[in-house]
Amino acid sequence: MVLTPSLLLPAGDQQVTDAAVLIALFAALFVIVEYGSTYPGLVEFRGAPPFNRVRFGILFLTLTLIALAESEAWDSSVLSRLVMAVGVLLGQSTDFPFSPVRLVMWLLPEGTTLTEARSVRAAAGLAYLVSLVGLTVFAIMIRLRGWPSPTGTFNVWINLPTFDPTAGADVVKRLNRDGSVNILLGLLLPYLTPPLAVFIARSYGVSMLESPLMMTWVMTLWAFFPASLFLRGIAMRRLALMISQKRRRFANPDGIPDPAFLPA
Repeated sequence: MVLTPSLLLPAGDQQVTDAAVLIALFAALFVIVEYGSTYPGLVEFRGAPPFNRVRFGILFLTLTLIALAESEAWDSSVLSRLVMAVGVLLGQSTDFPFSPVRLVMWLLPEGTTLTEARSVRAAAGLAYLVSLVGLTVFAIMIRLRGWPSPTGTFNVWINLPTFDPTAGADVVKRLNRDGSVNILLGLLLPYLTPPLAVFIARSYGVSMLESPLMMTWVMTLWAFFPASLFLRGIAMRRLALMISQKRRRFANPDGIPDPAFLPA
């Protein structure tokens, strides 16, 4: 996943290529250690597929499609031209007032050429298409598979290593609250990150328009982080629903749930 954009786009600075290889090695080592360990780590929902598989698929497919679209300027193949055309159509359809795509286009620096603006609009359209498809696929799989567990068991210690179910208020209320906060951040992040990115770019004198590889990563992360927060919010609220349903099944004869219940 990390190396795919560098392989599809023309080679630039050798240091950038070396950095991509190094990051790919660290990413591979991190995944092997996380999924090879029997103890909690940093990855959430490690034992509750397909949560992380959907997130990985969104990120990988977004990087690949944007890189293919950007490679159209150097490798004018049928596939790259098709991806660019689809991206432009999607970008134009989502470029309406008060949309995140309109904000990104509005924040482009002065002197941006029509070709550069077209590339940014296409990248934004492709990124949001993949994110919406990924969210839809995850929502469908939740219904079909009874995610996170058809049997009602869920290991909080492994899948939510930073969440303490015994601390604070009722676990269902906390999960619903955290889920709502993540969904709200997913809605706001597409509007908050572009001004922040522009401020950082101006402070350090860099621009994503200078490098197709940088544009690929910036536009991908701009759409991926909100989608990831949406997925986490949906997962949190789904887990809260599972716990509340199991509590009702194991309620005492008076209909009062047992407050000592915690998921397995």
